[in-house]
Amino acid sequence: MAKMIKLQMGKGGFTSGFMNNLKNRFADKGIENIRVGLLKTSSRNKEEMKKWADEMVAKLGPNYTYKIIGYTIALRKWRKARE
Repeated sequence: MAKMIKLQMGKGGFTSGFMNNLKNRFADKGIENIRVGLLKTSSRNKEEMKKWADEMVAKLGPNYTYKIIGYTIALRKWRKARE
């Protein structure tokens, strides 16, 4: 069974440190799903949240997709590259 991790993005927003943490979490064995919750201290702008999600997937690679649910970005790692 695949594990799911929940992370929170606060007032620091999308930084290189957050991205490194995200990459390290996906590198752990058995991690396929990560949910990133946006706190009220981060921007609650839907367009900015979509921009951050696009940037995360671009930096992670072609095997990753995302889905925005409310103020949460659900990231998924696939075995094969997605189009």
